[in-house]
Amino acid sequence: MEELIGSNATPQADLIKDTNQQDFAKDVMEASMNQPVLVDFWAPWCGPCKQMMPAIEQAVMAAKGAVKLVKVNIDENQMLASQLRVQSVPTVYAFFQGQPVDGFNGALPPSEISKFIDTVIKKTGGAKGDPITNALEQATIARENQDDMAAMSIYSQILEHVPDNEPALVGMLECQISANMEEEAQALFDQLPDDVKSKPEFSGVRAKLELAGQSLDNEEIIALKNKVEKDQSDNQSRFDLALALQAEGNHEEAADHLLYIIKHDREWNDDAARIQLLKFFEAWGMMDPMTMKARGKLSSLLFR
Repeated sequence: MEELIGSNATPQADLIKDTNQQDFAKDVMEASMNQPVLVDFWAPWCGPCKQMMPAIEQAVMAAKGAVKLVKVNIDENQMLASQLRVQSVPTVYAFFQGQPVDGFNGALPPSEISKFIDTVIKKTGGAKGDPITNALEQATIARENQDDMAAMSIYSQILEHVPDNEPALVGMLECQISANMEEEAQALFDQLPDDVKSKPEFSGVRAKLELAGQSLDNEEIIALKNKVEKDQSDNQSRFDLALALQAEGNHEEAADHLLYIIKHDREWNDDAARIQLLKFFEAWGMMDPMTMKARGKLSSLLFR
């Protein structure tokens, strides 16, 4: 483990970055599965924001990889700020495993920022310079570089030392699914205790596994598309087409087909289209841009 982790020093580019509506899911929601991520909502016209930013950056660097900092310019990402109910700046939220766990409004002095970060680290079970935290950070970097095999190697080493480390388990499962190793992922998931499987941080993995194996070859997809074009009311073919399109990564078109069913025949097959769309959201992640877009369309249909 020590050889894998190496130095505690982590480049600033890996710890501090700017993000936007499109990348928020990756930079915050996914990254927070392995370690706490602070999100600093700021604006160019906000004097207290500019005064606090160097202090919070310095405090994050001092934590030596135990936390990350992601900055969001609310002027450029108004929809994101609205969705997260940011009413004033600066506002800082701490995310862990996809959920906000702490936060504050208004500029804090450096000493209070450091105390806040220490509290978040303790609350989420981490420690400054902790080897497991650093290894999880390296696995996250490997995943950001689309190197699932390297990430799985790191997760495997972590699990050898701490078999019940949940961030490593989630990361391993997601990498296996991404690498088309669904059977291995299902076997690992089945071995987990029921109380672990039912935790919110495993919900996305569970949904992805349920959706795995629904891919069709190109000819079968074309045949389903032809059926739908010839008969717009063929809900079963449209539903099957949505599943196949989702499996091959065409999330927007898959969602649109289910939304079509909901719009024209909401109660079809005991509300199957809406239930399936919610499973898509769970698998994609609740802060995924396509989830948010399709969820908005769904709300307009249900509450019009």
